[in-house]
Amino acid sequence: MKKIFLAIVLIASIVLLNINVGYAQGDLISAKETGKIMADANVIIVSTRKPVDYAKVHIKDAVNIDILSLCKDGEPKGILKSPADIAKILGGKGIGMNKKVIIYDNGKNINAGRLYWILKYLGYKDVKIMNGHMKAWRAARKPVTKIATKKPEVAVTPVVNKKIYISYADLKAKLSNPKVVVVDVQSAKEYGEGHIPGSINFEYKKIINVEPGTLKSAETMTSSLKTAGITSDKEIILYCATSARAGVVYMTLTSILNYPNVKIYDGGWNEWKTK
Repeated sequence: MKKIFLAIVLIASIVLLNINVGYAQGDLISAKETGKIMADANVIIVSTRKPVDYAKVHIKDAVNIDILSLCKDGEPKGILKSPADIAKILGGKGIGMNKKVIIYDNGKNINAGRLYWILKYLGYKDVKIMNGHMKAWRAARKPVTKIATKKPEVAVTPVVNKKIYISYADLKAKLSNPKVVVVDVQSAKEYGEGHIPGSINFEYKKIINVEPGTLKSAETMTSSLKTAGITSDKEIILYCATSARAGVVYMTLTSILNYPNVKIYDGGWNEWKTK
């Protein structure tokens, strides 16, 4: 019995270590490190969980951004509003461009990744995703609350980074270019139901340790990407249905693995199939 108890303790310790230790490189930050700097006036924590979940419990002092509020109404779904409109929403939440922005979601890395890319597109310089999200935060015994956080409004003037965005017309013109790899990060089932011609399938979940919501090691991700033909010497264009799931893959490629030329097709499959 003693050996079994010790084995359980060891496994539990490894799990907690994995969800609380951030990578030394890239735009991932651990829950423990976030806890250490959260009182800094230059830091703003952003929950991208659904408003109903935010209302139940969230990280103390975190503001809430509903990802859908940054998208246009109507079809195709998921298309971003103008940079000026998004900037107004972000400014209303106090998310200034001079802040260190730390993002988290429910552990799937979809909403966090989406906002990460949006902020980078608008010109934010210091943006991080909290590795392990709420599960890591709770494991680290950090403060939570039900009280909504209100930050002073700030002016946000976008400096749009066009190098990480690609339109339908520009993507269509690149499809026959051998130096370009178009990557559909949807599930194999979704990919089989329809995809952009010539694109390859690499589901975003392949880079995530699903249970704790952490990212896999850089070595593991590099191996998986290389096997799929997604290499740093190519121009990589990512998309999914609405390109929300593409965000965390973008962060991984550019920030952790240092791929130099990565874009997201914001329209995604929802727009492409209507053309």
